[in-house]
Amino acid sequence: MNDDPVVLAERLIACDSVTPATGAVFAELAAMLEPIGFAVHRFVAGDAPDGPVENLVAIRAGTDGGRHFAFAGHLDVVPPGQGWTSAPFAPERRGDLLYGRGAVDMKGAIAAMVAAVTQIPVGAGTISFLITGDEEGPARFGTVEIIAHLRQTGQLPDLCLVGEPTSSAALGDMIKVGRRGSLNCLLTVEGVQGHVAYPHRAANPVPVLIALLHKLQTHKLDDGFPEFQPSNLEVTDLEVGNPAHNVIPARASARLNIRFNPRWKGADLVAWIEGLCREAEVGFNGRVILKPTISGEAFFTQPDRFVSVVSAAVEAVAGRKPELSTSGGTSDARFFRALCPVLEFGLLGTTMHMVDERTPVAEVEALTQIYEGVIAGYFQAFGSATAV
Repeated sequence: MNDDPVVLAERLIACDSVTPATGAVFAELAAMLEPIGFAVHRFVAGDAPDGPVENLVAIRAGTDGGRHFAFAGHLDVVPPGQGWTSAPFAPERRGDLLYGRGAVDMKGAIAAMVAAVTQIPVGAGTISFLITGDEEGPARFGTVEIIAHLRQTGQLPDLCLVGEPTSSAALGDMIKVGRRGSLNCLLTVEGVQGHVAYPHRAANPVPVLIALLHKLQTHKLDDGFPEFQPSNLEVTDLEVGNPAHNVIPARASARLNIRFNPRWKGADLVAWIEGLCREAEVGFNGRVILKPTISGEAFFTQPDRFVSVVSAAVEAVAGRKPELSTSGGTSDARFFRALCPVLEFGLLGTTMHMVDERTPVAEVEALTQIYEGVIAGYFQAFGSATAV
């Protein structure tokens, strides 16, 4: 098998895999892993509108009864959008840059993982690839289904490295050791429609919603948490949909998102908002409906030998000591953290999700060396079954 990570990345990019992904891109990855000793299990989960989603669990068992190291990531990508200077699913090298949808997020990183593993002896320990086709979408039938499969088969990893594009300004400047939690809420105020000249016969939901949003937006959630920035609430949509100028509407709705640090649990925030909704109903001839979705809880991986192994591998190749960060959005690390300690490290994220997504060829090659150093350092430090 060709172990050039850029060639491997090109093979993956050439597969159109807009989320939710199935089919060719997973066949391509399986064709890379099987020749180097991996037992590959592909399975599809979910139905429309969020599915079907394909997932892949590939495991190469060690021979020494040692520990299990997992690489995790996703092969689905966001829609390419308009305005590309080359076809988004026709990978192209221009000078020292590799262009194509997924080059950064995160087919380039998965290619680097595969290339790195080709340099690791089979007997070093158990290595797995936990790859989903549903990270960029609702994430209902992706990594959660992989975790269910691992629990059912008893193949739980001891540690997990997710290949998200974590580098900020230069390759290797940042490792994600945690993430804030995320809560999405749909607020709907249902009143009574009526003529604006006779407001006593109606119940206007708009002032109620505005007052509720003001309370939510102006409330200070916290001052932060060790290793985390303060929690923040953002209103993301406001809708009345009233085409008439002389009609009091029957309904008004808003969407909001809260990114929260470990001072909070998602359920506690839901309970707080629910209480404000009940207060808003007092004296109002209508009701306030809350539909919350907790996308993930906040988590933090304490600095330990695993973090030290990854940091050392990054510094050895990139020449810089990475910052340990909890900034940014959510990722599938929020699911893996329920199984084992999890870190995220990958390419520079500057062009992810953009038109003409691209990454320097040299950085894909450097990331391969870093991943190889992480695996080798991990099995050297944790080759026995001792706890982390």
